[in-house]
Amino acid sequence: MPHIRPLPLEWIRAFEAAGRLGSFVAAAAELGVTQAAVSQRIGHLEAQLGLRLFLRKARGVALTVEGETWLPQLSPHLRALQQTADDLFGSGPRRITVSASASVIQHWLVPRLRHLRPSDRLNFSLSTVVLHGDFDTQSSMVEIRYGTGPWPGLRAAKLFDEALAPVASPDLAAQGNWQALPRIALSGPRAGWADWPDPGPAPQIRFDSFAAGLAAATHGAGVLLASLPLCAPALASGLVQQLGSRILRPEGSYWLLSPSARISDGQWHTLTRLFCETAD
Repeated sequence: MPHIRPLPLEWIRAFEAAGRLGSFVAAAAELGVTQAAVSQRIGHLEAQLGLRLFLRKARGVALTVEGETWLPQLSPHLRALQQTADDLFGSGPRRITVSASASVIQHWLVPRLRHLRPSDRLNFSLSTVVLHGDFDTQSSMVEIRYGTGPWPGLRAAKLFDEALAPVASPDLAAQGNWQALPRIALSGPRAGWADWPDPGPAPQIRFDSFAAGLAAATHGAGVLLASLPLCAPALASGLVQQLGSRILRPEGSYWLLSPSARISDGQWHTLTRLFCETAD
């Protein structure tokens, strides 16, 4: 077998990015160079290897058989190399952008930021979102979604096991027979009063966020079927009380998600340590 001279890393990175993204233009944007530079580097790589890695077409490029064979073997090694550099030397992005609902940010993420260590070498940017889209269409490195999974192509870690129970202000709870009290409902994908064993009266008030619903409950506006993990501080401080001992445990919960290429293994470990209940 003929010996292949050492291949410059920038040539290999250009090939891997273009092959993974299916576009010289997209590869250039990711690498921070021009499309011409990507094309030139791949051309040099093909010349040194003595084979074609891409088929140039009028509307883009496609991998050849040789390119399709090499790419899946190459990509994991480049990711591992980048992650090693990130973890050892902090060369990766230190500002982590986390997109989540206002309720999750306020009631789950913020209380746990006090556990961030100086040695973690991270700065957080918390971004409030209402509707979650594709990672390809937004700039967040990490996103928190409600659901059951699976999450193909994404790192995933559950924040907590969801548990729902009725809560109300102490004054309202003191009235007794809470099943007859006004009810507060929440919009969205979570389980709600319709899933509770005793449907009871129809909710009189509806909110599109947990934070707003909990605020209404603390002010005595009604009974909220609340996420016990999210309202734990309110329960501990006595702002609301759990009514009865019955707890609803739905399949869905909140998940920490990120494409592997966006953050390093060390950064992901820090995130799960801070925010995932099972990692505490």
